[in-house]
This record gives sequence, C-alpha cells and structure tokens, in this order.
Amino acid sequence: MADTSARILRLLSLLDARVDWPGGELAERLGVSARTVRRDIDTLRELGYPVESVTGPGGGYRLGAVGKLPPLMLDDDQAIAIALALQTAPATVTGIDDAVARALTTLRQVMPARLRVASEGFEITALRNYWEFSAPPIDVATLQAVGSTIRTSSCLRFDYADPDGRAPAPGDADFRPPLDVEPHHLVVWAGRWYLVARDRNHATWGTYRVDRIRPKNPAGRPFTPAPLDPEALNRLVVQNPDRGDTPGQWQCVGTATLALPADVVARWAPGGSVVAPIDRHCCRLTIGGWSWAGVAGLFITFDTDLANVEPSELRDAFATIRRRLELASPAGLRPRRQE
Repeated sequence: MADTSARILRLLSLLDARVDWPGGELAERLGVSARTVRRDIDTLRELGYPVESVTGPGGGYRLGAVGKLPPLMLDDDQAIAIALALQTAPATVTGIDDAVARALTTLRQVMPARLRVASEGFEITALRNYWEFSAPPIDVATLQAVGSTIRTSSCLRFDYADPDGRAPAPGDADFRPPLDVEPHHLVVWAGRWYLVARDRNHATWGTYRVDRIRPKNPAGRPFTPAPLDPEALNRLVVQNPDRGDTPGQWQCVGTATLALPADVVARWAPGGSVVAPIDRHCCRLTIGGWSWAGVAGLFITFDTDLANVEPSELRDAFATIRRRLELASPAGLRPRRQE
C-alpha cells in the first residue's frame, strides 16, 4: 500500500509538471505497466482530481485546470532539490538566513522519515574557495523589489551605486539622476545577479548589477515586455563587457591588453574582473588574485598576445613562469646544489 501511495503521488507530480503526458511515457517514468497507470489514473479521479484523457496516437492524460495539489506534495528528488537550494541561497542573498532556517524546519516536518534523513544528509557548510570571484550578496529587499517589477511588468526607478557601493547624493559632483527602465529578466551568472532592462529614455538595452541597484518607490507605470530569446540574453550578460563588473578585492590586481575582442574576453573572464574595449580586435583586461603568479596564470589561459602589462610585479611573475617552464623541459632541469 505504501508503494502504491508513493507512486500515485509521483504520478500526480508528473501530471502537474507538464500539460500533456503520453500514457506510455508515464508508465516508463513510474516503472509500471500501462494498465497500472490506468488504474492509478482512476484512483486520482476517485479522489477528486480532474485527470482528462487526451486522444491521439497512443493516448495520454492531462491534469484539468481546476486540479489542486495537496500542500507540499513533493517527490524525493524535489524535496532534496529544495533543501539544497534553501541552504545555498544565503551565499548570494542577504537577510534571509532566519527565513531559510524556518523554511527548512517546515519542509522537514512534513517530509516522510526517509526523506527527512536524506535531506539532513545534505547539510551544507559554506567554505571560501579562493578561486571564487562572486559579487557581494544581494539584499533580499532589493531582490524582492526588482523581482516584483518584472512579475508585474512595471517600470523600475533606481539609483545605481558606484562600484564601491556608494550611491552619490544630490549635490555630489558625481551625482546621476535615477535610472528609469523596463525590467525584463533577472539573470544569475558566475555567482553574480544581473538585471536586463530597457532604458525608457534612450530606448536601449542595458545590463545592471543587482548589488548596485537602489530601488526608488513607488513602482512605475506598467509596460508591455519585449521578447528576448536566449541568444539575446547571452549577448547582454555573458558576452557584454559593460555589465557593471568591478575588480574583486584582491591583494594582487593586474591589467594587460589582449589581442582578442572584448565580447570574447568577457565571456571567459573570471568573475570580479573588468573588460574594457579598445577597438574591434583588442581590449584591456583587469584581473585580481591572491598571488601574482595566479593572476599571470589567468592571463595565460586566454592563449593570446599580451601588451602593456601592469604593474611591474605582474611582469616579474610572467618572467618567473617563463623560467620555470624552461626548467620543465627534459634538458632544462638541473639538480640543486646542496648548501
């Protein structure tokens, strides 16, 4: 009976996930026969779920528009995925630690014992990865304000802070009027959050770092969203050197000119680096790291000519790497003399 109940819950979850399901595919997903699927469909109907039959080759099923799932009706994979997502969210969003803890407690209270044990096996401890170049965590209130304007297709007015996080006030020499945009997408890439929006005054698309956005109230007038396909989003975020990135806070920060277009370098540059276009064929890249050899190594990964390397410590690191590579050749390695 327990296996049957679990299977019916799994069937209900599948029906809720897609519009139509061929009967044969449901049987394959559940690991049962088509006859068993038909019996389980009948059971759902007896419980009051409006499961409709779909005509056509092989036949199929769909959950009617008025179907309501029971609270937290999750299968094993969904429950584990939610537990993992809740525990990793505070790494990029601040102000939700208490809410995350309460949500995890609520989730585990309604889980069956076997799932509760499994989810508790995924306790996550955040440790620093020294190749991690993530942005500062996003304030949850900012994320909610931006997300709300996207959900309601309402214009967003905001001050855009400087790279150091300071929003210039009226009267400051570097003060800029608030931006007025039509927000379309929130994108998370390489550990950083970006807003893709259309500037209302200039009718141009822009990409803004969410950790630098300071929303203004109230929300603006409604607008009709313009379609953006995945290729356009990729161009506006991944390949865009003007996406608001700033050098990470590292003890070693170096810069050089690369013989590559800015959009190519922007796609592969580590987070916390800055790409500045020079012309169609080259750009200026700034990278930080905990050692000069590490910074030099990151530049080397682009496999292109470098020029105007600064500062001198970075040039010295390249010279040291060259000597080490020469020693790595079969004829180059010599035993050290004993002191």
